[in-house]
Amino acid sequence: MVNINDVYQKVLALANKEQRGYITPLEFNLLANHAQMDIFEQYFYDLNQFDKLKENDLEYSGMINILEEKISIFEKFKVAMSAMSGNQATLPTDVYRLGTVFYGASSFDVEVEKVGKKELEYMLRTSLMAPVDARPVYVRKSDTQLKIFPSSPSTSYTTSNITCNYIAKPATVNWTYNVVAGNALYNASASDAQNFELHASEETELVYKILELAGITLNKPGLVQIAGTEDIQKQNSEKQ
Repeated sequence: MVNINDVYQKVLALANKEQRGYITPLEFNLLANHAQMDIFEQYFYDLNQFDKLKENDLEYSGMINILEEKISIFEKFKVAMSAMSGNQATLPTDVYRLGTVFYGASSFDVEVEKVGKKELEYMLRTSLMAPVDARPVYVRKSDTQLKIFPSSPSTSYTTSNITCNYIAKPATVNWTYNVVAGNALYNASASDAQNFELHASEETELVYKILELAGITLNKPGLVQIAGTEDIQKQNSEKQ
């Protein structure tokens, strides 16, 4: 986890270093969430790319190992559905990428296989292929809902016996503050305060990403230059 106030103070320090402009708390929160999602989504692209390459055998420096460690923070296992209506399941609200779906109607859970809508039509037409309790399937109805078959199992579907593994979406970050003598002062104890959920190693990347976004979206081009310069210096130091 990355402390949001540490990132905010570093962003302000770099932005004001050369009088490049002030970033308000509201602007920071908007850009911080954008930056967090940019970095988070890049994990999956990078993992796919590095998976195509030969991975080294070093336990702590292989890129796939590093990326999997960063993603593992967001892995959830056998979480109950948020709602069930007949054979229609509503996923947990923080699902980003859905993994395995389970049906626990007996002493052990069985995997609910994902199928396409066209494939399901063929399966429902033949008794040999039709879904049964021991071999259930589901189709994705929407981003948040699944339909599970057989539609009328011997043990009715409930939020507790339909569970899933998934990658959770990072929580929305929020730099909370009180205004004292006209200045915004950090208030970590606010009920809606929220740090970054990314791996601690992403603090520097968050600072540069937020500065870059600020320069582009807030029409402060000097910030893009600062972010680029600092990022190059970081890369050079890592290569030494």
